[in-house]
Amino acid sequence: MRIHFLLLGLICCFDSAISQEGSLTFQLDNDLFANTDQDYTNGARLSYITGGRKASDFTEMESWLESVQNRAPDVITGLYAPEDPVYNYGLSITQLMFTPTDFEPSEPPPGQHPYVGWLGFGFSLHAKDNNATNSVELSLGTTGKNAFAEVTQDFVHSVRNIEKFNGWDSQMPSEPTLNLFLTQKRRLFNDEPTDAFFGIDGFGEWRVALGNFRTSLDIGFVSRVGFNLPVSFSDPRLGPTSYSHEIFDTQQTNTSNWSVYGLFGARASAIWHDITIDGPLFRDFEMGIRKEGFLGEAYIGGAIRFKKWELSYAHTFRTKEFKEQPKGVQFGSLAFRIRY
Repeated sequence: MRIHFLLLGLICCFDSAISQEGSLTFQLDNDLFANTDQDYTNGARLSYITGGRKASDFTEMESWLESVQNRAPDVITGLYAPEDPVYNYGLSITQLMFTPTDFEPSEPPPGQHPYVGWLGFGFSLHAKDNNATNSVELSLGTTGKNAFAEVTQDFVHSVRNIEKFNGWDSQMPSEPTLNLFLTQKRRLFNDEPTDAFFGIDGFGEWRVALGNFRTSLDIGFVSRVGFNLPVSFSDPRLGPTSYSHEIFDTQQTNTSNWSVYGLFGARASAIWHDITIDGPLFRDFEMGIRKEGFLGEAYIGGAIRFKKWELSYAHTFRTKEFKEQPKGVQFGSLAFRIRY
């Protein structure tokens, strides 16, 4: 919790330098929504993204991130006007937690997920026009005790009067992580969103992750169907570059004070390295499980908005993440957003 307040303080400092409207989002993944408490058992993310900005106002970090995205050719970026995109930058803090199925043993039983915690800070830049958004996020993090996963889980289980897991002393050791995430979203429908009472929109997405936290390629889509669709849109679940903002620069505002809509999506992933399953690169540690190189997942949910406040829920069905896992996993994702 102290870390979340620290990030909020940083956000306020950055926000004092700009006048345009930004978004603050809290996201929570938890498998208790699927009545389980194992494997990927919890994830929490607090993120902030600015309103549209000009490149001339960038900090040194933003200028470096801009140079990364500008090196991509236009056919790759998908921008109609690559010489003059609208920019946003974002800050995030994310904590992930993984545990075995059996909570009583002091070490995870053979074939079950080892104890893993990860804490990471993200610095991102988003360039967009009315057809596509390109995002680059630099993530710095750590595994081990400095991720505070045991502290967080013990606190939550104490509040909810749930049995505590006894094996955190055997968790994967500390290793610093450095990752770069490159993401592109392109509009699924040719027509721009309108202020029609009932509507549908969405985007296709690909993402490349490079680093010792995760190295992978992901391809998927998200779509919304409902009433008075909000102008802000994002992946409804916790993940890199999942910031809530006007993904396509339409210069529109919400014409109604409320929105109700359903959402659905899917994603396929090819994974070369995942520190939460493969273990650390620079230290010897036996994880006891073997990664599945390809994953598939689908999710469905809904959301409501009133003025600048929005609450969404999505339920994910994912294939097996490691070979010893008896079956695929399910978890729920809550997201609470406010624009200010």
